[in-house]
Amino acid sequence: MGRLLDAWGRLKAVMCVLALGTCLAVGVPSADAAQANKKNSSAQTKKKEKAKAGAAPRKEAKARAGQRDKVAVAKKGSVANARQAKGKSPAVAARQSKRVVAQSRSKPGKAVVQAAEPRVASLARASLGQQMGLRHRDDPLELSASVALVMDQDTNEILFSKNESAVLPIASITKLMTGLVLADAGLSPHESITITQEDVDTYKGSSSRLAVGTTLSREELMHLALMSSENRAAHALGRTFPGGLSAFVRLMNQKASSLGMSDTQFVEPTGLSSANRSSARDLAILTAAAYERPILRQLSTSPSHQLDVGRRVLRFNNSNRLVHNPEWEIGLQKTGYISEAGRCLVMQARIAGRKMIMVLLDSTGKTSRADDAERMRKWIEATTLMQWPERPRS
Repeated sequence: MGRLLDAWGRLKAVMCVLALGTCLAVGVPSADAAQANKKNSSAQTKKKEKAKAGAAPRKEAKARAGQRDKVAVAKKGSVANARQAKGKSPAVAARQSKRVVAQSRSKPGKAVVQAAEPRVASLARASLGQQMGLRHRDDPLELSASVALVMDQDTNEILFSKNESAVLPIASITKLMTGLVLADAGLSPHESITITQEDVDTYKGSSSRLAVGTTLSREELMHLALMSSENRAAHALGRTFPGGLSAFVRLMNQKASSLGMSDTQFVEPTGLSSANRSSARDLAILTAAAYERPILRQLSTSPSHQLDVGRRVLRFNNSNRLVHNPEWEIGLQKTGYISEAGRCLVMQARIAGRKMIMVLLDSTGKTSRADDAERMRKWIEATTLMQWPERPRS
């Protein structure tokens, strides 16, 4: 019996050893191993929480540092743009200030300068005629001009009109009245006049080929003012008139009143001011009156003119390209342009054997006034041909 009990005890011990080996083989932890694993797991959790808690401040500090770098680069770019824009017009400076500095996402520590925005041509400021809605009114000739008028010079019959009563800026058409006042003043055409700083354009900042200090005769300045629309020439003519510029402008308005130009006013002799205004009917009267002065016909229709200025020879061309067209027989003309007035043109021309006066105000585009004049000429030719009686055949 005792031997049996000892054998049973030894068998139980062997079975326990086998059970323990099986547990270790399949990965079932013992009590001590489980306790150790629990401690390791707790330590790893605390380490992760600590690392996570420390990452937020570091991330925030890194973001602040990146923001400071971004601001610093932006300021540097602004300073550089300001230096580049120094002395330039506000429009140019504004375009340069549109450069932006961006932070590279792929490389947080490096700043990347973004290319400047492409320069988009700004829309031209609407003329007064556009603002009044005159340009969109229909007319049978489909003219670009907001205002148009065709008048028979001999009979004063108005053959075609579009918004002829509208009072608009007339730009350099003003110079035709400047020439008319001078032509009637009886001043010496050979008197020398010097361009001064007072003659420099302060309205539009336009340039001129007549440098300050240039001395020309009164007739030469009239020639450039009427043919090439030279602003400094026109201003110098008014400034040196007996009594000064104010007296000259007063005579311009008196002349307009005496001619019956009731819609017209002048504030200066060049046309750079948009306050110089008139209507198509008034300008037809002015054109007819100016045509009666041979000097104005000659100077305004001259194709070109050369001047010896110091060591240089300057060539000035007519601002009206129709003067060079053999299909036109132009007796007197004057062009004009400022943004408020659009493209303007007045002419006396012989068309289909008839003397015609044409007025165009507020056309768009550089060639539009000439294109409008061509339409009007062809219309006059067609109309006149239709009015002629058919000749008997031989």
